[in-house]
Amino acid sequence: MTHTPFHIEGATRKGRFLVTCDHATNSVPAELGGSLGLPPEDMARHIAYDIGALGTARALAEALDSPLVWSDFSRLVIDPNRGEDDPTLLMRLYDGSIIPGNRHADAAERQRRIEAYWRPYHAAVAGLLDTRPELALVSVHSFTPQLRGRLPRPWHLGILHAWDARLSDALLDLLARQPDLVVGRNEPYPGHLPGDAVHRHALKHARHNTLIELRNDLIAEPEAQEDWGRRLAPLLKTALARAPE
Repeated sequence: MTHTPFHIEGATRKGRFLVTCDHATNSVPAELGGSLGLPPEDMARHIAYDIGALGTARALAEALDSPLVWSDFSRLVIDPNRGEDDPTLLMRLYDGSIIPGNRHADAAERQRRIEAYWRPYHAAVAGLLDTRPELALVSVHSFTPQLRGRLPRPWHLGILHAWDARLSDALLDLLARQPDLVVGRNEPYPGHLPGDAVHRHALKHARHNTLIELRNDLIAEPEAQEDWGRRLAPLLKTALARAPE
């Protein structure tokens, strides 16, 4: 059976956003052994996918009445949130874990995975945006509360952006008024990687965009994912209405 590298939900919804989830699952195609040689406990970690992000993205897209596109392959297969020439596109070591199925992947195998998984996912995102150029891009991710050997991360969520911060600025202003939240601007990661998904689909087209990073212990359960989706949706609608054209 051929592995499907992406899924589109709600393509005909009339909302003003496209929600994406680049690291939605820890799925590894059977042709790669189903696990890349990693034990189940590693495949369940953040190194394989963004824990809780898909459920949150789905709840958010539904609350926004907007389409959702999500990848169905682990970031360890090939990372859809990296440019084709990024050296971290295919990881051999990640947060202390060696990836056996990637140790001997040569340039030809790297290119094969780009063609089989990475490009179809991005073609799906681009194809939908081509037909709906008015849509703002909202990319949903999650981060682990602490990386090995580093201090705990205090943020409940981070809003990431590059030079086009129109939507992110408006959203951050609204989030700053939420007294129960610790919110970071471009935390816990920098807001721009050349060639990343937001760069490819929004920055190059002057399209409104923002990337939302949620701490994964806060969205581990389906009920919490639903709650966050419903909480963020009205804030995004207001932010888009306030963002400069």
